[in-house]
Amino acid sequence: MLILAYYFICLMFYLDLLFVFSDEFSIATFILGIAYLAAFFVSVLVISENRNPSKTLAYLLLFFLLPYIGILIYYAFGENYRKKKLYRLKAREDKKLQKQINNYVYKLSEDNLRENANELQHYERLVRLLTYDGRLPLTSNNKVSLLINGDEKFDALFRSLEEARHHIHLEYYIVEEGLIVDKLFAILERKASEGIEIRFIYDDFGCSLSRKFLKRITNAGIKAIPFYKIHIPFLSNRQNYRDHRKIAVIDGRVGFVGGINISDKYQNNGTNNKLFWRDTHLKIKGDAVTELQLVFALNWSFCSGEDLFFKSVYFPNYKASAEQMVQIAVSGPDSDRASIMLSYLSAINQAKSCIYITTPYFIPNESIVNALKNAALSKLDVRLLVPGISDSRFVNAASQSYYEELLECGVRVFRYQKGFVHAKTMVIDDLISMVGTANMDIRSFDLNFEVNAIVFDEQINHQLKMAFIEDLSHSKEITTAYWQKRRRLKHFYESLCRLLSPVL
Repeated sequence: MLILAYYFICLMFYLDLLFVFSDEFSIATFILGIAYLAAFFVSVLVISENRNPSKTLAYLLLFFLLPYIGILIYYAFGENYRKKKLYRLKAREDKKLQKQINNYVYKLSEDNLRENANELQHYERLVRLLTYDGRLPLTSNNKVSLLINGDEKFDALFRSLEEARHHIHLEYYIVEEGLIVDKLFAILERKASEGIEIRFIYDDFGCSLSRKFLKRITNAGIKAIPFYKIHIPFLSNRQNYRDHRKIAVIDGRVGFVGGINISDKYQNNGTNNKLFWRDTHLKIKGDAVTELQLVFALNWSFCSGEDLFFKSVYFPNYKASAEQMVQIAVSGPDSDRASIMLSYLSAINQAKSCIYITTPYFIPNESIVNALKNAALSKLDVRLLVPGISDSRFVNAASQSYYEELLECGVRVFRYQKGFVHAKTMVIDDLISMVGTANMDIRSFDLNFEVNAIVFDEQINHQLKMAFIEDLSHSKEITTAYWQKRRRLKHFYESLCRLLSPVL
């Protein structure tokens, strides 16, 4: 029915254009009336969703000004009720499985909180939020390595893959054919020939893998499954509800999580890469890998129907050689609440001295903006690093609309000049480090499947802080005086993009 409605609206749009410039004004008026009638019913639908007010008003304004185009945009970027229902069913099944381990999760977190009470006394609310809302515990038996840029990530990942003895699990938003992919799958094909189980979830929107390539790896014994396959690309609101995660788990003992996809563009020493890509990833050994494995297993069960739960070969009891505390945060269309956004908000509100944020896309909600302004007005050191070179003019303009109000409150804003900064990190005080896949924007907060690692450790915090300071040396700071001198037309364009950002 939606596809038929889509064709009908397109037809009406072209007929409207045809008759507006003819003498048949009565027909044109009739068609326009149909458009506004359709827009009215869709408006009722949008209002009944109880979405955030800014998004609702943006859609209503669009329907009023451009009824045909507004409905098409809503169909392309708005809610998909079939998918929403599917993910509600997924959430129900996930909760059945997680219910069996909830008591263990809660007890483990509370035990670790008690054992580290002095260190975590100011951040208990953040830990409990992630425990009771995200249903993933605080773990203390971990060894964490910070990986800066693609070269470090791929070297570490490939070494770990070579050491695999039982299974390899990969879940990625973007996998682009090239030298890195060739090297990765050469290793995977060799490991598959040795009898290693290999499971690979790829997002069908983000990945550009040819049928020939997929057939090759499937024939090699690699189980490759798309996350929510797109059957009709031009008739699907395919940009929403995507699997934006980047996870690798080897033997249930070693895990990788962060912002780096599988692509040659992350290989900064490559001869074909014209733009420097700055990104951050983590390698984790220890109990937190069990949480990454659980996140993967839930999506694998959803995509393939295969049950990996409660099998010791996938969830081994592995002791790391360090005791760094890590908690995994996940969110997506199958979540009751925007858990990662709430974790960002909680961390900002509990900060005591500094907040350093790196994000490629900065279109936050009002709660995050107010929390940052409140922190800066309270004389905390609040700094925001965003791209100076952006891959989206629209997103860049919408992001820039927030700078003036942040600057006026004392937030320091920097634009990275060396290349494109794609890292999604947050440093809080001298203890908390957040690294993951979630951008500081509406799409990551509400629409996509995301995963972050929160590390409670002074050493990792110091390393990430030093990386942030190094990035600032390749950045330009925006001053309030400079920002206010720009042309009014520029301000208007940015405000317009901000207004439309909830619907695009």
